Amino acid sequence: MVKRTLPTNPKTRHLIKVLRRASRSNNAGIWRELSDSLSIPSRKRVSINLSKIDKLANEGEFVAIPGKVLGFGNLTKKVDVAALSFSQAAKEKIAQAGGKAVSLEVLLNLNPRGRAVKILR
Repeated sequence: MVKRTLPTNPKTRHLIKVLRRASRSNNAGIWRELSDSLSIPSRKRVSINLSKIDKLANEGEFVAIPGKVLGFGNLTKKVDVAALSFSQAAKEKIAQAGGKAVSLEVLLNLNPRGRAVKILR
């Protein structure tokens, strides 16, 4: 049997630990879901375009993405997005639409209970 390993990036490993700890202390399953999604190999990690976020998110929502946000497409709604990483074009387009682009750790500090956060994969 092959031994399962976690990501090798120290920042990602730290984020996984912080999310799991927050899941236990706040009794919020959303952080456990995000940490599990970040624990997969990087070649299988999601990358979502802004067009998909625009299609699936509602106005004023907070969306969490366990991967990278790419700048293809347009964002017509004011949506706050938290992700592992962003492309430069994605950050600019999110800001132009009136939303915020923040890291997952900032989202955890803003909303420790994880209420009203939608995970997109």
